[in-house]
This record gives sequence, C-alpha cells and structure tokens, in this order.
Amino acid sequence: MGQRTWADTLGRAGRLAARHKLAVAIAGLCVAASLAGIAWAGLGSAARSFSLPVLGHSGKRISLGDYAGQPLIVNFFASWCTPCQQETPLLAKFYRTEHGRVALVGLDENDVAGSALSFTRGHGVTYPVGWDPEVIAASAYGVDALPQTFFLNASHHIVDRVFGALTPADLSQGIALATGNSGG
Repeated sequence: MGQRTWADTLGRAGRLAARHKLAVAIAGLCVAASLAGIAWAGLGSAARSFSLPVLGHSGKRISLGDYAGQPLIVNFFASWCTPCQQETPLLAKFYRTEHGRVALVGLDENDVAGSALSFTRGHGVTYPVGWDPEVIAASAYGVDALPQTFFLNASHHIVDRVFGALTPADLSQGIALATGNSGG
C-alpha cells in the first residue's frame, strides 16, 4: 500500500509539474504577444496631431496639418542621442536629394535649443524641425526612447515605425510603404 501511495504522490507531482510548465509557457506567450503589440502599437492608425515651434524660428510653428495629403516621415531625435547622430546625415542627404517624393519633419525632443540648433546645422539638416522640449509630441506618439521614426501615408495613417537609428534599407522600406510603392 505504501508503494501505491508513493506512486500516486509521484504521479500527482508530475502532473503538477506539467501544469506548472504549461502555465509558464502560456504566460510567456502572453508576454511576448503583449510586447509585440506594444512594439507595433499604432500601425494602421491615424497619426497624432502636433503643433510645435520651429527650431530657431521664433513665432513660426510646424504641424501635422501642414502636410495634409502628403506622405510624411516624422523623425523623433535629440542632439544628445548617439544613434541620432548616426542617422541624421542619412535623413539630411535624403531630404536634399529626394524630398519631393515624401515630406520629412524632425521633432527635436527634450533638448536645449542651442544644442539642437548646433546639432542640426552641423549635420546639414535643411528639413523642417519642430522643437519639443516638453516631449509633448513624443508622448502622444508613444516614443519613450530616441530615435524613432514614423512613416505616414498621404492619409496620415502610420504605415511603418522604426525603433533606433534608421538604415538606408529602413528608409527605403518606409518610403515604399508610405507612398504605396511596396511592390507587392
């Protein structure tokens, strides 16, 4: 009888261990799905409106509405952000050579105006830059780390979002999605 009780105990312990493993696996899948949802939050949704002072031009403002009916790249950056220093020359070159295809706006977040001006001038930025020292626009877009770039179609729905410094491939893919020329 003692053996049977021991075997029953082992069997019950095994079943409990299996249930525990299953519960852990399900919890892991739920966390992964939740993180994936957070990472892609906003894709397909309408972009949040913003209206910010233009960096270096007191009295002027830049807003999402200024680009009505145009595909738009919205790049969140700051002068103190190391990855931003890597991607800004790519965006500046794109704007100088191809800005007619897609509009580009930089939104400088949580920065000092003098540092932001030096940074943009030093990197050859000629595209419009909004200054957002209070991180109002970044908060509205769910940006909690820099840089981040949003690609909007002509209806200003978010069609792509890049976390971290853009690569030429990211830029090409985002433009293709924003303009509807994804080839597929």
